[in-house]
Amino acid sequence: MTTSSPFPTPPTKKMQNDEKSSLISPALSTMLLRLAVRSPPPLRPAMSSILRKIVELASNRPPSAAAGGAASAQPSSLGDFEKLPVDVLVQILRLLGPKDAMRTSLVCKSWRSLVSDDRLWIWFLDEECPNQPRESIFFAETHLRHGYPIQTVPSEVPELSFMSMYSQRAQVPGAVIIDGGSGYCKYGWSKYDRPSGSSATFLEFGNIESPMHARLRHFFATIYSRMQVRPSMQPIFVSIPICHYDDTESAKASRRQLKEAIYSTLFEMNVPEVCAINQATLSLYAAGEISGISINIGFQATSIVPILHGKVMRKVGVEVTGLGALKLTGFLRELMQQKNISFESLYTIRTLKEKLCYVAADYEAELCKNTEATYEHPVEGSFTLSRERFQTGEILFQPRMAGVQTMSLHQAVALCIEHCHDAELNADDTWFKTVVLSGGTACLPGLAERLEKELHGLLPPSISSGIRVVTPPFGANTAWFGAKLITNI
Repeated sequence: MTTSSPFPTPPTKKMQNDEKSSLISPALSTMLLRLAVRSPPPLRPAMSSILRKIVELASNRPPSAAAGGAASAQPSSLGDFEKLPVDVLVQILRLLGPKDAMRTSLVCKSWRSLVSDDRLWIWFLDEECPNQPRESIFFAETHLRHGYPIQTVPSEVPELSFMSMYSQRAQVPGAVIIDGGSGYCKYGWSKYDRPSGSSATFLEFGNIESPMHARLRHFFATIYSRMQVRPSMQPIFVSIPICHYDDTESAKASRRQLKEAIYSTLFEMNVPEVCAINQATLSLYAAGEISGISINIGFQATSIVPILHGKVMRKVGVEVTGLGALKLTGFLRELMQQKNISFESLYTIRTLKEKLCYVAADYEAELCKNTEATYEHPVEGSFTLSRERFQTGEILFQPRMAGVQTMSLHQAVALCIEHCHDAELNADDTWFKTVVLSGGTACLPGLAERLEKELHGLLPPSISSGIRVVTPPFGANTAWFGAKLITNI
């Protein structure tokens, strides 16, 4: 379900008061505007303190009263600020910052009206989260804040106050996020824009013959050590890779056992709060969706997961193909060896895959084109690839090119879509028509467009109409960003 953004558009022209006379001198007005707009960051704390005192004095209200006076005693006038343009006042509030702006609302009713304007707090949110789209913040607040059952329609969503939204988000202490991928895991702080490091996944960490509990404890202790934080100080969010795919009792028991092992290990380490959600659901959240089909191209396999209102629909069926990032990297290595292109490590091949490879919209037509391109490796020098660039990703659609006997990606996704359609789980039969890609290999240019094209050609029009395939919204960190959305609310 895609939600339209409620964020108002900031004004582009100055909003002037009707009166042309002003109780404040033009010189002071100009000075305030320059302070608000041009003050360099190192001077802003000092400017904030000065402006706060000016606001209190200009409003004829002593500081003690401004800090805690009763609302009934508040004057309604802005004092000497009465004739200032509104946009100058807003700039002053922006410079004061959210905490002091909140205190300014206690000065008088007019300041309170200015401070409560949603546009001011939207600006503060943008400053606090400069690399996070507004739409993702709104999605998290309207659909994820209240947990399960997921809020699905606008009528179920309480009216938003962006000032209270900012206040609630500011009180969240942050958490450690561990995105446990199938090949390697990423970890970092929820307040950061991206993970700060990576390691082997907890499914393969340490001695694989050791008991799961011992491996998990070693794994989490290593992550906490690298982040230089004590386990008892921060909550932790664990993103679990999709595993034990079936809806059988044994698969359910295996999933439950893994989750219980994660919780018990972390609570033994005195972690105050723990949350664990599967990667497929988190990738869907990162795309601003609560229902759809989440495709994760993992290290060794690709999973196609139907999700309805945040819940994995295992009864419908999770499809799995035996093609993953490792197979694509290995196939590129074979193609390079056939052309006698030398390289030093598999890591070099992976880098070339990420930098040069793509998925052709039409494979046969691409064979007739000149597709040569060069990448300058920082250590090993120049590499030039041609057909290898699109033949590598083509095995997702033609696995037999790499000698793999498995369903192609588009066949597996089409099968999942047909199962969702036949299951009739929801009155809305479009819930499964948003397909979200995730994983590093899913970032190959052209993959989303090719998959969408193949699905429309493979499925009947009654089912394929409206299907759209979404590229990984945050690249290889899409699942990590989905976790970030939850930990910041």
